[in-house]
Amino acid sequence: MLKVLVTGGAGFIGSHTVCELEASGSRPVIADNFCNSEQRVMDGLEKITGHAPVVHRIDCTDVQAMRSMFAHENFDAVIHFAAFKAVGESVEHPLKYYRNNITSMMVVLEMMKEFDVQHLVFSSSCTVYGQPDHLPVTEESPLKTPSSPYGFTKQVCEQLVKDFIASEKKFSAALLRYFNPVGAHPSGFNGELPMGLPNNLVPFIAQTAAGIRNEVSVFGSDYNTHDGTCIRDYIHVVDLAKAHVKALAWLVKNKGKCEAFNLGSGRGNSVLEVIRSFEKITGKKLNYKISDRRSGDVEQIWADPSKANLELNWKTELSLEDALRDAWRWQLNL
Repeated sequence: MLKVLVTGGAGFIGSHTVCELEASGSRPVIADNFCNSEQRVMDGLEKITGHAPVVHRIDCTDVQAMRSMFAHENFDAVIHFAAFKAVGESVEHPLKYYRNNITSMMVVLEMMKEFDVQHLVFSSSCTVYGQPDHLPVTEESPLKTPSSPYGFTKQVCEQLVKDFIASEKKFSAALLRYFNPVGAHPSGFNGELPMGLPNNLVPFIAQTAAGIRNEVSVFGSDYNTHDGTCIRDYIHVVDLAKAHVKALAWLVKNKGKCEAFNLGSGRGNSVLEVIRSFEKITGKKLNYKISDRRSGDVEQIWADPSKANLELNWKTELSLEDALRDAWRWQLNL
């Protein structure tokens, strides 16, 4: 049984990972400043797990607050999610992203060293690959200049972790490169809860189907893809959350290692395919319009998850259709 700090644990992926940690017998402790989440996420976690989560309402860039929490909790491992994550917003406000995402990573590493917490799972992203030359993407694919400041912060944080592990031989880290997480907990008690206008496709689709938004904007229809819209590798958030539990088990057995793992389904779907799948599953006809391309978007990318399948003993079990069905159930419960 591991006591695990989950920074950003009130967020979309973080909160689902808290559920899977609980199910595995670990004891998650959340650190979050709730700048991009709501109390109802904690209420949902209590319904799913049967008890209120342990939460520290702090900013992960605050060294003194982090030091106080580490001294009090005696952690065995850290899963670091806390970061701003909207590609488009990062293009408009790069300094906001550099300060928050990189500083929080540095503070986490400093606290891990100070309190001898030896295991780290880092929430990275497929954006570190930029627009790849060859698909699917493997962990050996070159890291290109990212198309957004958000992607660049993930590259920088990965390098910080690599350098830290190289200097601290007893520590270990797993760099989990997510592709596109979608869906919600099958209970309907937890899901993606964007503050204000959603930045991600599926919550925007769900809110449009629910009548909250007038239409879905499809950013670009002239990409070099089969239907002209961007292609992504969509992975159910529950599958993704389970990978973090597997990564913790891998860390315990691999002292001194720092490895990257692609977490994806291995399949690509276009924006229009996602819209049509949602319409088929829910019976809701979506109003959508073609808009200009969005700054920072990559044309197409999907994963080769073979390394995670083999070394973490993990693979996706849920489909895009499952994810859309669960996302709609969550939307109806809001």
